[in-house]
Amino acid sequence: MEKVVNEAYLRSVFSGKRVFLTGHTGFKGAWMLQILNWLGAQVKGYSLAPEKKYDLYNEIDGDDLCYSSVIADLCDAQKLQSEIVRYEPHFIFHFAAQALVRRGYDKPGYTFLVNAQGTANVLDAMRTLVPGCVGVMITTDKVYDNPERGLPFLEDDKLGGYDPYSASKAAAEIVIDSYRRSFFNPKDYSNHEKTIASARAGNVIGGGDNSDDRIVPDIVRSISFGETVGLRNPHSIRPWQHVLEPLGAYLLLAARMTEDNAKYSTAYNLGPNPDDMLTVEELTRVFIESYGHGSYKSFAEEGAPHEAKLLLLDSTKAERDLGWKPILDARTAIQWTADWYADKTRNAHDKCMAQIKLYFGA
Repeated sequence: MEKVVNEAYLRSVFSGKRVFLTGHTGFKGAWMLQILNWLGAQVKGYSLAPEKKYDLYNEIDGDDLCYSSVIADLCDAQKLQSEIVRYEPHFIFHFAAQALVRRGYDKPGYTFLVNAQGTANVLDAMRTLVPGCVGVMITTDKVYDNPERGLPFLEDDKLGGYDPYSASKAAAEIVIDSYRRSFFNPKDYSNHEKTIASARAGNVIGGGDNSDDRIVPDIVRSISFGETVGLRNPHSIRPWQHVLEPLGAYLLLAARMTEDNAKYSTAYNLGPNPDDMLTVEELTRVFIESYGHGSYKSFAEEGAPHEAKLLLLDSTKAERDLGWKPILDARTAIQWTADWYADKTRNAHDKCMAQIKLYFGA
């Protein structure tokens, strides 16, 4: 397997550094916490508590991997600023979000508050830090105004969003760009010594995801209860990628930002190759084949909220600037994920670490 993100390089950048990680109790956050801990970073997490007893953070004993774990609301600007300023991080990775499309329909105001204002709160706190901090703000591939024409989106394409979740993340991108221009302008770096970038990735899969309304957790829950997996949007196409792909890219981006504060202070798409796309039905079939058993059926859901049927990203900019490109095709990503869930002999942390070491070349 080709190695794009090198362990030795990342360890040279992050070992011994203070990292502030929002959303550390979430699915992606729990994977990121394990990687940063493995690289020798000192991680302070800030997030709401895990929603479920068997969420990945609890399964890996996440508290033991943190220098400090702060359970608090991103919308509590005063608390957030206090925790960031006292820690004086070298790096901030902002993962925390209301990240579910359907929950966005149920709680649109809260979704905008968390995703847009919460991002502003993180950046406001970063403004008050002493010089010398790199911030990577995580949004989503759904930030684009998507007419579903089948063309991959470029970073300078029009932002937008039909549903509240997508629109709130597009709003977060506008917030980030405003702070970049107004307070963290690369032309004025010698005065503030801070740099920020945004990363747009989504539709990640991987072991330990226990979220509602996501295809892989739905498959695993159905199989575990001996039920047939129900597919409400079997023909929808998504840029599926293993969770380690964007996480490796976030780390590489942050590392590059320490080398050149101006070049990388921008937005990046981080997705699979546009020709490596599978439908929801194809993903389900490959997962069940890899897992060893299970069945599925499609159904028509009446009154379902709008969700885009087609979404493609162009990640040429990340390959050109960062030297990053996906190394796991969609089928391999699904197989890694199915293998994680099918392995009943090791605990969650050991299973994650085995794949982390394999991916980063340890």
